Amino acid sequence: LLPQIDQLAGDAGFNGINLLGGNDLTIIMNEDGSSSVVVTSFNDTAAADIAVNTSANNWAGTADIQAAGTQLSAALTTLRSQAQSLSSNLSTVQIRQEFTKAMINTLTTGADQLTLADSNEEGANLLALQTRQQLSTTALSLAAQADQNVLRLFQ
Repeated sequence: LLPQIDQLAGDAGFNGINLLGGNDLTIIMNEDGSSSVVVTSFNDTAAADIAVNTSANNWAGTADIQAAGTQLSAALTTLRSQAQSLSSNLSTVQIRQEFTKAMINTLTTGADQLTLADSNEEGANLLALQTRQQLSTTALSLAAQADQNVLRLFQ
């Protein structure tokens, strides 16, 4: 089983980073890189952090079995501690990701409201303005004609 543990730890990488093989992961949290989270990796091989040794005397005696049981319990405690640490980092990154997504949605909605226009509404506004202009031009023309008619009466 020990070679399989080592093989499993070696195959646990993704995108060139293996948190179980000793590769730390730095996550940049903002655009200028001033805020980041470093996810500390572990060396989860049988000989390193897990510290599980081969069987002593092929587990012939009670002491050998108890020693192996103690090592396995310690390895389980180590793995649980490491899982808790990774879970804490995951929680931090997920909270930041949710905040960033919400901020992007808010900014996108605001930008859309600033730039998008309803063409039917804008067309109706333009037509109303053109109608007002024509009415004001006609009213001005009628007022000028009325003044000229009054002057003709005095001649």
